[in-house]
Formats: sequence, C-alpha cells, structure tokens
Amino acid sequence: MNPYIQYMYSYPHKTAYRPLTGIRLADCAGSLSGPGCGLYLHIPFCQTKCGYCNLFSVTGAGTEEMERYLDAVERQLSQYRRTLEPAGTRFSDFTIGGGTPLLLNAGQLDRVFAMTESYLHFDENRSIVIETAPNQTDREKLQLLKGRGITRVSMGIQSFCDRELETLRRGHSGKKALEALELLLSFGFDCVNADFIYGIPGQTIQSLLESLERAVSLGPQEIFLYPLYVKHGAGLERELRDGMVLEPEKAFEQYREACGFLKSEGFRQDSMRRFVRRKSEGSWQSSIAQIVRGKSAASQQASMEQIIRGKSEHLRPFSECGFGTSLALGCGGRSYVGNLHFCTPYAITRQDCLRELYAYENTQDFTAVTHGIVLSREEQKRRYVIRHLLIRPGLDIGRYRERFGTEILKEFPLLSEWIEEGYLVQQSSPDEVGTNCGSGLRDVCCNPAQRKAESGWLVLTDDGLSLSDYLGPQLISREISEKMAEWETAHGQTN
Repeated sequence: MNPYIQYMYSYPHKTAYRPLTGIRLADCAGSLSGPGCGLYLHIPFCQTKCGYCNLFSVTGAGTEEMERYLDAVERQLSQYRRTLEPAGTRFSDFTIGGGTPLLLNAGQLDRVFAMTESYLHFDENRSIVIETAPNQTDREKLQLLKGRGITRVSMGIQSFCDRELETLRRGHSGKKALEALELLLSFGFDCVNADFIYGIPGQTIQSLLESLERAVSLGPQEIFLYPLYVKHGAGLERELRDGMVLEPEKAFEQYREACGFLKSEGFRQDSMRRFVRRKSEGSWQSSIAQIVRGKSAASQQASMEQIIRGKSEHLRPFSECGFGTSLALGCGGRSYVGNLHFCTPYAITRQDCLRELYAYENTQDFTAVTHGIVLSREEQKRRYVIRHLLIRPGLDIGRYRERFGTEILKEFPLLSEWIEEGYLVQQSSPDEVGTNCGSGLRDVCCNPAQRKAESGWLVLTDDGLSLSDYLGPQLISREISEKMAEWETAHGQTN
C-alpha cells in the first residue's frame, strides 16, 4: 500500500475547476457581509523553482515586473471595494503566500500592507500570516513585518542537509537556513513555523532527525512535515523518468520516527503534517497552586477563569471548516464564498504560469468570476467531512447532523469501514480541545455525565492520521475524480 496518494489540503482540487459564466462578485455579497472573512494574497515570484514545486510561481522577475503585478493587485482591490464596502465586509485574518512573498523588496512589502489597509476593512485583532524562505529572510524585512503586526511567519527549510537540498533543487544551503531561522526567531513573532520534507531520495531516518533536532533546539512554535510528491510539471519529474526513485515505504518509516521524536520533544500533533509545541503542564499546575493560597473566593474565581482562558487558548481549538468565506487577491490564489470556489486556471510550468500571469495583469473586470466550481450539496458534505476528519480534534457528529439534517455514518459507510480497520474511532468527546461549554474548557467545566451526553465525535487514530494522504482521496466523488483525471490527461503531455 502506498500511503502517499494525494495531499488533501482542500476539496475539490483546482484541477476540477472549469470555466464559469454569468457570475459576478456582487452576486456573493450576502456571503461576504460583516466580520470574520479571510483574505489571501498570492505573490507568485520565486528566486528558483524547487524541483518538487507544483504551485503557481515564476522565476526571473525583477523589480519592474513585481511592480506591474502589484499595480494589478491594486486595481483588483479598487474594484472589489465597490462590492465589499456596501456589504460591510471585515477581514479577521490576512495570509500572504506564494511563491516567496519576501522576494519583494522592503518598499514593495510595505506597499502591500498599505494598499490592503487602504481599500479593505480589518478586525482590530486580525491575524496576519506570511511565508518566507531562508535566502529572502533578512533583518530589514523582518523589522518591517514586526512593525506591521505580523502574527505568524512560516519558513520553508525542508532540510539542513546540503545534499538533500541539492536533490530538491532548493536555492539555499543548510547553513543559510539555520542562520535565517535563528534570525527569524529572534524577533519574537507570536508563531514561527518551519517546514521540512521527508522521503527525499538518499535521505535517511538519521539525517531527517538531525534536521528536526536542529530546528527544535531553536524553539519554533510549529513544525510541518511534508512527504515528497513529484507531480506533473514539477522539475523532478524528468529525474523520475531517468531513474530517480521515490520509496514510499522508507518515507513512511521516516515519518513514523519523526512523529515520535516531535512528540517526545513536547509537540502535539494536529494533523498528518502539523505539530504544535505544547506549553508545559507544570506551568498550569503551578499557577493553580498559587491562586488558591491566601485569596478570597471571589479572587480565586477571577484568577481561575484567567488561567482557564489561557489554557483553553493553548488547547487544540475547534473551528468549523468548509463554510468559511475567504477572498483571494492576485493570480493563483483561491476564493471560497459559500458553495462557490474560484481562482485563475491551475498552472504549474513556467510557460503556463506566465500565460496566466499576463492574463491577470491585463484583466479589465476583476469582479467577473470566470473559472471555478459551484459545489452541489453532496460535494459540500464531502468537503465538510474531509476538512474535519483530517484535522484534529475531528468531526462533531451533532454539528454535521445540524448542518445537513442527515446521519454521517449512514451517508458515508466508508467511515464505518475505517472504524473496523482501526483508522477511525467514535467517541463521546474529542481529546485536548477547548469547546463552547461555559468556561470554554471541556476538561475543566464538564463532568463525565455531560461528556457522555454529547452527540459524539469521529476522530482519526494515530494510524489513521498517518495515512491521511491514503484515506482522504477515498472520499473524492466520482465526478470530481473524473474532472481531475481529464485535467491530468490534457496536461500530461505538455507538462
């Protein structure tokens, strides 16, 4: 069994999107009204194209080309504002991805923040996330990000081993990555994440663990582990044809060892890929012990509530996925507005990406939705199941029933098979999760009888979580699978 079929980071995949007509952004105003919307800006420029990359990115762009792109983004912002202002749209989170956003110079980065704040409205406590790479991480840009209130920075490191970096066609050395991560962490951002890849040809369990040990010793709040995929259009596709071999069994062994190491170092696993550093339980116990000494009952209660809020924030949060609204700016980003998903056509190769980039920069009407998919009710159910099951704390059976008016195990008998196989469990309450029950912390405020009375949860076991890229694709509908296969067939020869 190959554990690595497909990365299910969203559903449906962009290769299932098709041309759309007769849809405008104004038609979605109802879904965009009020607070809580997400904003994504795609910066499609990179210094080099990594060998495994199948994302929308181009290399070789200079200052002039980047300015031209930002000009187009500003025109898009201006046109979007005419729809968003009457709807009272407010964004609670802003993510800047790519590509390599920090390939922009400091002035261009500052322009990004200035123009989004000029045209859009944000919640006061918004989160701001940005991606970077070692070669583009310098003190001047980090100072700018700190001043702009960035809350999370994600750095693609992939390995500290130079030989593995060369295999991946990364544009940096292990030494440079180490220096960049140290510099990044010195700025005290709320969250710093470091990405690593396993399953690299020639990589061993020892070399993977050495990279992780170096990273963990520096203190990032999160680690992401990605298996190496080489898809149509990626640079390493030719090496695979010429004899380079990916060994999924060895990759799975590496993953298992890496999971064990990160857990032993105090990281909590939230998905197949995401590991979050825990806060020491001793600190919570010490705080509780201190507040019960020499304080009045009222004072104890107030202090306890403060600790509960802090612990609840540390626990794994539950948020309902699949129905949130997120609007994308730029070329290559994806918007989710109700059951409408839309973006520019999917592209991987330099030629295809440049074609879409030029088309975007010459767009006259950004409010026309011309490429995407309108999800049927059945596809919305699949999206809901995929988005919840593959990320802990899992899927709340009662919420699914309230949302769709049906029983999930009857609609998806495959899930019962997973339970029998030990990949999935049905339990009365999730583990390590803050819920909306009074204080917001299940294991503090709820007694066992209350927990038993809950509707129940479906949660992947550790074995199931490790096989997310094998299990998740089984939930893809036949219609979406056929559309994805059509895209692969059409682009396989040219890519």
